[in-house]
Amino acid sequence: MSVKEGEKVSVEYKGMLEDGTVFDASEKHGKPLEFEVGKKMVIKGFNDAVVGMKVGDEKDIVIKPEEAYGQRNEELKKAIPKESLPKDKEVKEGMLMVMQLPNGQQIPAKVKEIKEKEIVIDLNHPLAGKTLKFWIKLVKIGE
Repeated sequence: MSVKEGEKVSVEYKGMLEDGTVFDASEKHGKPLEFEVGKKMVIKGFNDAVVGMKVGDEKDIVIKPEEAYGQRNEELKKAIPKESLPKDKEVKEGMLMVMQLPNGQQIPAKVKEIKEKEIVIDLNHPLAGKTLKFWIKLVKIGE
């Protein structure tokens, strides 16, 4: 039986940058990744790669930014007034913050620059603009 759209799957994986740096792996989480194929629960290139695999199959894939986290968008760099930040937290360049959108959704933002009256944050996903390499092993199809 091979994987089709709409099925729940479990996979072991290792995600790497082009230089071989590992940015995520199922072993770091202590269990395989479970997701429903075709439900936009994982990046498109990863989702598409498992379609047609059988339990026990392994593959190495390369995912271009367009099928991963997209290209970097310079318009997603924003300046926000320092006074709008929580007073009890020290903000440093390079740190990740969680920003809440008006609809309640939370998104990560990286502090790019600290100025006198404002900070510049980058709302691009940390892996935006990067080509990603994955090793995937299909562990289970179905519940």
